[in-house]
Amino acid sequence: MSAAAETLAPDINVKWIEDTGIADIPSVGGKNASLGELSRALQSAGVRVPEGFATTAAAYRAFLAANNLEPRIRKHIEDQRAGRSTLREAGASIRELFLQATFPGDIADDVQEHYRTLCHRAGQAQTAVAVRSSATAEDLPDASFAGQQETFLNVAGERAVLDACRRCYASLFTDRAISYREMKGYDHLDVALSVGVQRMVRSDLGASGVMFSIDTESGFPGVVVISAAWGLGETVVQGTINPDKYQVFKPLLADQRFSPVIEREVGAKERKMVYGQGGDARTRMVETSEREQRSLVLDDQEILQLARWATAVEDHYGRPMDMEWARDGLTGELFMVQARPETVQARRSTSTFKAYHLEQPGRVLATGAAIGDSIARGQACVIRDAKDIESFVDGSVLVTRMTDPDWVPVMKKAAGIITDHGGPTSHAAIVSRELGVPAVVGTRNATEALSDGVQVTLSCAEGEEGRVYEGLLEFSVEEVDMETLPATRTGIMINIASPAAAFKWWRLPAAGVGLARMEFIINNLIRIHPMALVHPERVADPEEAALIRQLTSGYRDPQEYFIDVLATGIAKIAAPFHPKPVIVRLSDFKSNEYSHLIGGSAFERPEENPMLGFRGASRYYSSQYREGFALECRALKRVREQLGFGNVIVMVPFCRTVREADQVIKAMEEHGLVRGAEGLQVYMMCEIPSNVVLAEEFAKRFDGFSIGSNDLTQLVLGVDRDSEELAGLFDERDPAVMSMIAQAISKAHAAGIKIGICGQGPSNHPDLAEFLVNQGIDSVSLNPDTYVRTLPVISAAEAAADAHAAGHVRRAAT
Repeated sequence: MSAAAETLAPDINVKWIEDTGIADIPSVGGKNASLGELSRALQSAGVRVPEGFATTAAAYRAFLAANNLEPRIRKHIEDQRAGRSTLREAGASIRELFLQATFPGDIADDVQEHYRTLCHRAGQAQTAVAVRSSATAEDLPDASFAGQQETFLNVAGERAVLDACRRCYASLFTDRAISYREMKGYDHLDVALSVGVQRMVRSDLGASGVMFSIDTESGFPGVVVISAAWGLGETVVQGTINPDKYQVFKPLLADQRFSPVIEREVGAKERKMVYGQGGDARTRMVETSEREQRSLVLDDQEILQLARWATAVEDHYGRPMDMEWARDGLTGELFMVQARPETVQARRSTSTFKAYHLEQPGRVLATGAAIGDSIARGQACVIRDAKDIESFVDGSVLVTRMTDPDWVPVMKKAAGIITDHGGPTSHAAIVSRELGVPAVVGTRNATEALSDGVQVTLSCAEGEEGRVYEGLLEFSVEEVDMETLPATRTGIMINIASPAAAFKWWRLPAAGVGLARMEFIINNLIRIHPMALVHPERVADPEEAALIRQLTSGYRDPQEYFIDVLATGIAKIAAPFHPKPVIVRLSDFKSNEYSHLIGGSAFERPEENPMLGFRGASRYYSSQYREGFALECRALKRVREQLGFGNVIVMVPFCRTVREADQVIKAMEEHGLVRGAEGLQVYMMCEIPSNVVLAEEFAKRFDGFSIGSNDLTQLVLGVDRDSEELAGLFDERDPAVMSMIAQAISKAHAAGIKIGICGQGPSNHPDLAEFLVNQGIDSVSLNPDTYVRTLPVISAAEAAADAHAAGHVRRAAT
């Protein structure tokens, strides 16, 4: 930004924020201009912005001129570039120039007059304000200057406000700001600083946080991601605590019937920032109570209100946005306190992506939130204190408690970053994304668990949980250009088990989800046997009983824990593919697998052959499990009718007889899932020979079939699919199995219902893919990591089938 553009109105030193807008970035900087834009343009959307004023770039230029600072600043910068001084020495010298300087009288008078008016509006003699820096080059589409300059909270009194403004000016030359401008190629004196002075929202008594109108890890544009913590928002921005995390699905927000909150994750929130108690300390950190740590900061209505604001802001600016919010603890009101463009995912292509695959297992040393989706390897460099930052070894994996902008110079040189504290919106996370460096944040114990110099592999390619493995593990990288993928007649769907991994694959042009395994959510997220939540009194093991109480502590009813976690997990799988179909298979644990869940041993009996035992449909109407099945149904009903994902289809596994199908459908109806009501479709896994033999009868009861080739092969050939000794006999291409598959497809189509297949057979065997295409299968569902390589196989099979059919027609014609 040129100095000429910044001085168009040299007589104006201070502007009320509500009198500014985006056109005023040259005058009041990106942060203040954005707040003004929100105040003016989005009041009709209900967005509230605390009132305040901003000093202008012209005032900053006048301050430099009055104190003859420009030539002295240039000399310190030139000395640093020439190696005559270090970055730290140059930055400290320049900041001292500002702190020793004085405001011209007219600027001081204008600031004090506006502050007095603000106090009068608030009805207070000395109202507390937040004093924030707003650089004229910040928040641009190609650069994020967030966190580069200082913010001062709980400032009260005219002299204190002027002093905070001076300190904001000085912070334009923090070491991190100098380093960042050097990296981006900005002339240091072409950037001016505006200072925003806003009435403090009493979030010290309430809560605050950050939100994005895009998923910051995968780039999925369909969600708002919100972080929340008790007290002032600096703890979230700086990454000093692990906040709550919420996700809301944007496309369903406009429909008032739905409450599309698809994730609620309780953060540790061990501390909070509040107002100081006298003296020079305007703020202080205090421990949070046990209740605060266990509780969600926001309720659903607040989450939805913030998400609607985020959507309105994004719509107004026409691009993904990075925002900060606060809740006043006295009034309960929510406020937007900052909005700027999101600068990382917005620059990424939506048609290409890299898929990282870990090729070998390893021992997990630490886990936290995954930032990015790549993998890095190297030597751990453990630095616990910023004073030791110069000991960092270039190209190593930085391990530290937390980062702030002072760490940016070494973060740029790191292969990966690991922190004890912070969440997905912390400083470490934001900078790591911008630098393209994978990070695992909020591990709690990485600086203790990892020794300096140990070789580690940092993986962010396995979903939302980032993992730090011992040793240098092998991994591969696959680059995919969606525009080069061939089109197919056959619907190519994907199998998704983990809600955490669902967003990773949103760019794939899949026809939906052909198989979402409910048992993955139960096993990995819920962890408790459903019946142990219905009848906790029957859990005799005291350790298991205590763990159940701990996991369900945030819920009034233990059953609600199961319903809520399962519903949001399914919704998160459904969101990236909405409105395409998402087929969710009801739980298909075997009894030995169920018994391994917390409390499971109280409800499961040992079986000689669990694979052929009490599993699938037989459980749902049984007195032994029907109360647990009711929880599954209630979760699915919530997903469809409260969260709004009507694209979810329910699938019944391992249904042995037609009579059993009738019993399951009746049980579903008793629990509110009525086939046909609210558009509900019910599918059946076609995986038992009886399903094929009596396909016409099963087709009267279901809307579609999905061939389960593993179980069908096992039961047709009489081969235990888990037997190593019989592995050579297990082949879904056996003529008997292929005959059953052909019959199933033919009978389904004769009955007028759809039929697909979910399994790796078509990925592993091109001849099987061609066979399925020739039989006219409607869809093939694949694991996401095989989607790209299998799509050409299906396309080639369709082309071969077309060529064969054309040749047949030509021969018939002659």
